[in-house]
Amino acid sequence: MFKFKRLKIVEQIGIVFFFAVLIPMTISGFIINNVNQQSMRSQLRESAVLIANMVSAEVDFLSKSGEGLRNELFRSLQDEKRQIYVTANDGHLLASHNYTEDAFKKTLSLLPEKLETDKAVIFGNVKNQPLVYLKKEDPAVTVIVNTTEGVTRRAIGENSIKIILACFAAASAIMLVTALYTYYLYINIRQLFKGIIAISKGNYARQIRLLKSAFTPYEIVFLAFEFNRMAEEIRKSYIQLKKNNKELKQLNEFRSNLIDTVSHELRTPLTSIQGYTSRLMRQDITIDEETRQKSLRVIKEQSECLKRLIEDLLTIPDIEEMRLQTNLEAVNLNNALENARILVKNKDKKEIIFNIPDDFPLLRADKGRLVQVLVNLLENAVKYANPDTQITVSADAQNAKFSICNECDVIPPEKLKTIFDKFIRLDDNTTRTTRGTGLGLFIVKGLIEAMEGRIILRSDENTGFCAEITMKRAETPLAKGGMPKGQGGF
Repeated sequence: MFKFKRLKIVEQIGIVFFFAVLIPMTISGFIINNVNQQSMRSQLRESAVLIANMVSAEVDFLSKSGEGLRNELFRSLQDEKRQIYVTANDGHLLASHNYTEDAFKKTLSLLPEKLETDKAVIFGNVKNQPLVYLKKEDPAVTVIVNTTEGVTRRAIGENSIKIILACFAAASAIMLVTALYTYYLYINIRQLFKGIIAISKGNYARQIRLLKSAFTPYEIVFLAFEFNRMAEEIRKSYIQLKKNNKELKQLNEFRSNLIDTVSHELRTPLTSIQGYTSRLMRQDITIDEETRQKSLRVIKEQSECLKRLIEDLLTIPDIEEMRLQTNLEAVNLNNALENARILVKNKDKKEIIFNIPDDFPLLRADKGRLVQVLVNLLENAVKYANPDTQITVSADAQNAKFSICNECDVIPPEKLKTIFDKFIRLDDNTTRTTRGTGLGLFIVKGLIEAMEGRIILRSDENTGFCAEITMKRAETPLAKGGMPKGQGGF
């Protein structure tokens, strides 16, 4: 069975060129050559007749003037390449032009037996080499004109060669232009193919670069432009899709971590509150005042723990969407640290030392948010510090910078890079020895950036772990008495 094969564009152009150009041009050249031969053949016949009449007229003139035929007859035909004979009626040669013996004998043998008089007659059997005779009665001579093969070759053959060469040159020019057009078209179409294949394989960054010239069709340029625009839109959509998938994955992780955090961090304080509340409500036992106060104190501490956990969870969306509201004003760092010290849970009674110079400037910050930052950092420092070590808070007045450091095991650099992420803890779920949500440093970074500050974490053998915070100075006018506003209290 015949199986249809789809041809490539180069093969199709080759077939079209063959049938639409080469064959018509060959036929046209053949027709033109035949027409040229017919025309030249007619011209040769007419010119042979004309020469015979001219020689006949000169014979008449010279015979009447008494001048000799041999000397004067062919003077006007010196450049003529044909052979011309003037014979008597008995065949005797009286005068000749370009005479050769063989040609003269051959021509005489072709003369008809009966010759017409006073009329130029074409004879012979070679159509491209016409022979003409003109028989005269007075004087009794016969003029014979022989068109030689050389004359025919120059008149017909050379023109045919010129026509063939012209057709070949035209065909070559057409082939060259077609080849250039096909080359540019094929290269650019291959670029389109490569672009489509790249897109199908997921390479959305691929752009088509055309080989542009006068032979590049507008449609190809338009297709390439639209393809590049489409590929760019697909690439942007793909990047957005990857981003959305990443965000969905992070959201799923956040949900899982949130459930884990709630299960670990809410259960303990709720259990304590429930237990001590049930104890206080019992009617079958007598509770002394000291036990009652201790129970109420535990309930209050655990309630505050729950409150802070809920506040941390509610702060996360505001930080992520960068819509955290802050009330920036001049804040005294010493006062903020003292307020934070009161709120810090320090069960192991680790010593917290404040080394803040007297000339430390007022900071441009939100009072409540800054205390929240300090409480988180101090609690982390207390929680992870080595036993019997100090927590040190030092400051650089010149750069409005302060740092909170503790002595602990060195944190690996790869862990330090992720410590600002949500639900990241230094100890994992299987080895955790301290309580916490893993949200503290994430919230700290968000609050500091909301107050136009910057935080950097360091961990090495010399400093253990250190959080370095840089804030903007507060530009506050002087109050009465020459003290900056806010200097006297928190």
